[in-house]
Parts: sequence; C-alpha cells; structure tokens
Amino acid sequence: MNLAIEDCLKHVHYLGPLRHRPERSYTWSGENPDDVGFAGENAIKAMLSASDRKISRGPNKRTKAFGIMIAEWLKDLKLIESFQVDPIAPNKRDYEVLVRTMGSQHAVNLPDVGFGVSQVLPVLVQCFYAPAWATIIMEQPEIHLHPEVQASLADLFVEVIAARENGQDRNTQLIIESHSEHFLRRLQRLIAERKIDRKDVAAYFCKPEPAGSVLQELDVDVFGHIKNWPENFFGDELGDLVAMTKKAMERKASGESANA
Repeated sequence: MNLAIEDCLKHVHYLGPLRHRPERSYTWSGENPDDVGFAGENAIKAMLSASDRKISRGPNKRTKAFGIMIAEWLKDLKLIESFQVDPIAPNKRDYEVLVRTMGSQHAVNLPDVGFGVSQVLPVLVQCFYAPAWATIIMEQPEIHLHPEVQASLADLFVEVIAARENGQDRNTQLIIESHSEHFLRRLQRLIAERKIDRKDVAAYFCKPEPAGSVLQELDVDVFGHIKNWPENFFGDELGDLVAMTKKAMERKASGESANA
C-alpha cells in the first residue's frame, strides 16, 4: 500500500497561487527538475532541460520544440510578440529571458515587462513539462492576468489534455482552483462548441458550512449550461445593473449631464 501511494504521488505536480518574481538572470548547470516548483521557481530550468523535447497540440497537429510551444502560447495569449531564453555569454551557466511586447521593436529582460507574463510562464511550462499521465494541481492560474487572458486559459487547458509527445497521448489531468468568471464562462463555451467533451470536465463550488467547507458539484450539461448555480455565485450582476440604471435615470432627470 505504501509503495502504491508513493508511486501515485510521484505523478502529482503542484503549482501554488503566488509565483516567484522574475529574475534578470538564471543559473542552470544541466539538471532536470521534477517540475517547476511550488512557486514556479524552476520554470526556466525546466524549459532549458526540455529543449530537446517535442510536443504537438493534439492528434494530426505538427510537432514543435518545447521552447517554441511555450513562446507560441505566450503570443496566442496576446501577452508578448516574442520570447527567448539565451545564454548571457558563451560557455557560461547563466541565462536571461528576453521578451518583446506587442508594438515594441526591442526585446527586454523579463522583469522589465508586465508582471502577468512572469506569473503565467510557470503555468505554461508546468502544463507541458510534466511527464505523461501526470496530475497537475494549480491554484489561481489567472492571477495578475486581464480578463481576456483569463478566458484564454481555458483554451490552453483544453489543449493540454489533448497534447501528444513522441506520437503518444500525454493523458494529463488538470485540477484547477480558480476565482475567475471569465475562465469558467470560456470553459462552458468550449463544451458547447464540442471542443472538449462534457464527460472530461467536472466543476465544483466550495461552499462554506458551519462544520467546514464542502464541495458541491455543478451540474453542467452538454451545452455548457450550469443547472444548479449557487446563489450569488458571481455576485448580484442583475441587481447591480438595475441599481446603476435606476440611479442614472434619477440623476439625468435632475438635469445632471453625463459629461459633468
């Protein structure tokens, strides 16, 4: 039993909600980390050690080098225009991460761009670096990302479970803890569009109870509808809209201008 549990836990990889701040240089001596680390501290080392690996985005899709796959996804998320990890000098163990943002002509060091890039980078690397048949647990992958990118994470995760390596399915399982409405809405859409099968998705709401929190399964149908929304799951959106409209009408009736 002990050996079975130990073997099972070897396939579990965890990434926490607060990732390390980006650094101006990274030292890599050729080691192969098990994963990116609890705070993503090994993300660049993992990328460098995986430079010879090739991943495809799914069946009948072109295989690409690991680093190219990561760079493409950062671009697909509309966070950067280009991304590369280069040695600082020949025959040295120190590397720098250079990125070029949208509309910029020059690449800069990773700490010199928005914080969101450095926060989502360990998410991307972990998704494709973990070995086949891995279970990846992530907390708040959407942190420091604007709503459009938060939604696009659902596209990423659907692709992760369809990815292949060496001609074989990677069979990755993802357990995601998120507070993002945008992420959940996109996931519902992907179910409706048949880009992911309903049977491959399970959604739960963590409900506080006097004796402690319990998980309530959300009933998601094949059209992406959730039949048992918890009360005020995303706040009172309709109530806020009604209150705002009512107050705006009252202020306009009193002669107040929208440009005041």
